Amino acid sequence: MPLPAPFDRLRLPVIGSPLFIVSGPELVIAQCKAGIVGSFPALNARPSGMLDEWLHQITEELAAHNRDNPDRPAAPYAVNQIVHRSNNRLEEDIEVCGKWQVPMMITSLGAREEVFEAAHSWGGIVLHDVINDKFAHKAIEKGADGLIPVAAGAGGHAGVQSPFALMQEIRSWFDGLVALSGSISHGRSILAAQAMGADFAYIGSPWIATKEANADQAYKEEIVKSKAADIVYSSLFTGVAGNYLRGSIVRAGLDPDNLPEGDVSKMNFGSGGNSEAKAWKDIWGSGQGVGMVDNIDSVADRVDRLEREYIAAKEELLAKI
Repeated sequence: MPLPAPFDRLRLPVIGSPLFIVSGPELVIAQCKAGIVGSFPALNARPSGMLDEWLHQITEELAAHNRDNPDRPAAPYAVNQIVHRSNNRLEEDIEVCGKWQVPMMITSLGAREEVFEAAHSWGGIVLHDVINDKFAHKAIEKGADGLIPVAAGAGGHAGVQSPFALMQEIRSWFDGLVALSGSISHGRSILAAQAMGADFAYIGSPWIATKEANADQAYKEEIVKSKAADIVYSSLFTGVAGNYLRGSIVRAGLDPDNLPEGDVSKMNFGSGGNSEAKAWKDIWGSGQGVGMVDNIDSVADRVDRLEREYIAAKEELLAKI
């Protein structure tokens, strides 16, 4: 479908996914200036009052960029809200997003009508992440504007379904905005996402290995040296199944091939954050697309590379037709 303004001015059809701890104002601003949607989890801003400061900084710096570069304005940004009932900051954080009229919200771990309605009240749109077609139906029925199918191989709380299966089930009944997630780290994969019916490619792990990312240097280096085989799928660390770097699990003294199941009842996204996740703060999330990340770049350089790969993939495809 045609992208709504201001999302129709993107350099590439890409949303930089919100990354726990890693995504902050510096990363988001760099992504938006480079021409893709930048995003961050509201809960990364701690204490809660910092969210207002972050949105002020992002708004002001992007506005200054647009004044200085009218021929290539910045892409809009998004804020991720964890809608799980244990997030006792949710109402407050949504009010702050309303103050700054955040263009896009990304909701996770629950679809709630009042959250969608709040974003619509200031003209924002909401994409909700889902791991199967059942949850996709529920999100749209409750008022989400679009969907983020989190397919097998995605970083974070990923699903297990093939992107081919998941996308086609969703596109059989839904013609709204879709951002496909799952191992997308090369320009040809962006094109493939579009060919499957997605409006955006939803890219996360490659941004961890950037100069602007709020990640330990060791984490960035682990991303660079890892391959798809180094990603471990486990529910131990948050109670919800997700993908993690094998090397970080080994350094924590655990056997990545024999991890116990996590306890979803202990998942807690209150003002202090997920208490279980704090215990595993050195367990690093990542998707299976890390094999395409071979160095630590600036965001601008990484977007340049994705664009070159994307254009080359288009040309190669056209030559085959």
